[in-house]
Amino acid sequence: MRKDEAMRTDSASTAVNAHSPIPRGVAMVGLATAMFLVILDAAMVNLAASTIRAGLGLTAAELTLVVDSYLVAFAGLLLLGGRLADVVGARKVFLSGMTVYLVATSSCALAGDATTLIAARIAQGIGAAAVVPAALSLVLALYTAPTERTRAVGIWGAVAGAGSLIGVFLGGTLTELLGWRAVFVAPVPFGIAGATIVWRSVRPVPGRPGRFDALGAITITLGISGLALGMVSASDGGWTAAGTVLGLAVGFASLVAFVIVEARSPHPLIPLGVFRRTPVVTANVVMLVIGGTLVSLFFFLPQYQQEVLGMSPLTAGIAQLPLAGMIIVGSVASPVLAKRIGLTGAQPVALAVLLLGFLLLALDPTTTGFSVSLAAAFLLIGTGLGLGAVNATAMAVRDSADGEAGLLSGLVNAAQQLGGAVGLAALAGIAIGASGKTGDISFTAAFFGQAALVLIALVVSLISTAVTPTSSTTASTR
Repeated sequence: MRKDEAMRTDSASTAVNAHSPIPRGVAMVGLATAMFLVILDAAMVNLAASTIRAGLGLTAAELTLVVDSYLVAFAGLLLLGGRLADVVGARKVFLSGMTVYLVATSSCALAGDATTLIAARIAQGIGAAAVVPAALSLVLALYTAPTERTRAVGIWGAVAGAGSLIGVFLGGTLTELLGWRAVFVAPVPFGIAGATIVWRSVRPVPGRPGRFDALGAITITLGISGLALGMVSASDGGWTAAGTVLGLAVGFASLVAFVIVEARSPHPLIPLGVFRRTPVVTANVVMLVIGGTLVSLFFFLPQYQQEVLGMSPLTAGIAQLPLAGMIIVGSVASPVLAKRIGLTGAQPVALAVLLLGFLLLALDPTTTGFSVSLAAAFLLIGTGLGLGAVNATAMAVRDSADGEAGLLSGLVNAAQQLGGAVGLAALAGIAIGASGKTGDISFTAAFFGQAALVLIALVVSLISTAVTPTSSTTASTR
């Protein structure tokens, strides 16, 4: 980071909480609560998925839409959320987004049918798309030095892991004791607490002059929606069905239109020049895969545990605690590993661990209950996810210049959610189709599909490591 950029960023950091004697660590708690809330809710919903399906009489494809509708809105609007944080002001966008998110979460608890629940989930995604990039932008303003940012992103990832850890336990417990609606009620107090802390400890920061790329936001959201809906349709009607073909065609055409719009827009959501930076490209490709594997894993795994291994929701949640715990361990260890071998060197290590974990899960012989082999797969997967997600996030935002924090944080979060939305839809289509029975899921096909995604990301990261100059790796350890 150049000296003049560092001085400007330091000024922004001071402005974040200069009006208050509250330490920046307290502000960090409030901001991290936002990520905790988003992950907590997702983890609990996944544990409650089988119960939601039974309670509302959903098909496997409809249940996929309950999860994916949130992800589509989240991924499609994250880039706009990042841009809004830069132009309007991150604090204002954070508080507004949190309000939308909490109202939508409460609406999910009151839903009486699939349509209402899916609509409320879309609203949740809209709120989260504003909250997450705004929160990360404020974190980057609090911690300006590269080493501080790497540690802060490590904390950010550890909080996400804690959300998974508590979510899998709390989701199973609440579902078994109070029913699935309780999983949407429980996150609301966390959101109120986090918003209150940020409101009291973070000073309003003026936005930067600029305009919004509405056409870009529309085309990227249509693109993600089309791809996701087309892939989900494939699970019911096949890959040649009219709905599948139409959804995929609209999705690809919209994504092409998005690239054209961004190239011509004076105020693009994504200045295409950022993709000339190898670390940014590599980080976002890895995040695509991590998003796809993480979201689909926590969608398939609870159903696999309950429907194949015969676990109750509570037992399934407890069995996932080692996995969620190792996400925290991996997140905390990621800055240490990056300091020793560099960000570009640490990424292949993380993906290799993750790949081994998914292969063990796909080949696991367990037929009932929990086992040592299943625990080993969980430990490897959790470690790989924690290491990989934090490393990719740090690589993407480490060298952000003044005014780029919202853009790059929004981009890397969008990549993760885009991977989650499209990856879940694709793997669900493959897994449901491979089962050979209407409404059933082939979990083995799902787990092997996840391993294939990780293998692709591993190859990309190895190529990136080979072509990245040594200076870049050295810089990553600053």
